[in-house]
Amino acid sequence: MTRTDGYLLDNRQAEARQRFDAFATLFDPTTFRHLEQLGVGPGWRCWEVGAGGTSVVSWLAKKVGPTGKVVATDIDTSILAAAARPPVQVRVHDVGTDEPPAEGFDLVHARLVLVHVPDRERALASMIKALRPGGRLLIEDADPALQPLICPDESGPQQQLANRLRNGFRELLADRGADLSYGRRLPRLLREAGLRRVEADAYFPVTSPACAALETATVRQIRDQLVTAGLATDQDIEEHLANVASGSMDLATAPMISAWGRKA
Repeated sequence: MTRTDGYLLDNRQAEARQRFDAFATLFDPTTFRHLEQLGVGPGWRCWEVGAGGTSVVSWLAKKVGPTGKVVATDIDTSILAAAARPPVQVRVHDVGTDEPPAEGFDLVHARLVLVHVPDRERALASMIKALRPGGRLLIEDADPALQPLICPDESGPQQQLANRLRNGFRELLADRGADLSYGRRLPRLLREAGLRRVEADAYFPVTSPACAALETATVRQIRDQLVTAGLATDQDIEEHLANVASGSMDLATAPMISAWGRKA
């Protein structure tokens, strides 16, 4: 396979909203817990990087209130547009190439973003630059190489097919520059960038309706790329979608590693 530029999971596709809804169900409780612990409150200035959907942006808006500000950015803001009212500002922005939208933020947060950004080093530096002294950075990213299977309990042909398609998905991601082992490096990268009080943890859903919804939306979104690349056939995909719909498999996600620290 030859290297292909561009984000694999386009926000403009119909399945994108379904994926964001599943992410919200799966990961919002973990994200909100960390944001609460970091002290987000009235008057805070926050930058939500690669926001995609609206759940985190809306939560932050309620926390910071009318005296605060939430700048929500993404390369495609079509879904974010619904949240564009005070204190939320929505901007088209590529964190891997563009300068920060402002500086002096109390919080910068990105979830499931940097793993997809080719110039992750520049993106991380940009987010740290945007923080005020003492500002908090929270980065949450997947590590698909740490747990590469959609079905960790590979107990039969259905699970084997699911894992084969997941391997194809990982190949497509890597072909577009995704770093499939990025999450585990976050604590070290934050320390090396000069952040203080760096901590991290991980969340690993093993089975839930949201895991199944996420898998269905993802496979539908990338089915053409899987077939074109010779990684699956239409028959494989239809069989797998039927297996997921039957509810007979335990479907997991890659671990999401959350790392946070403070700017000196």
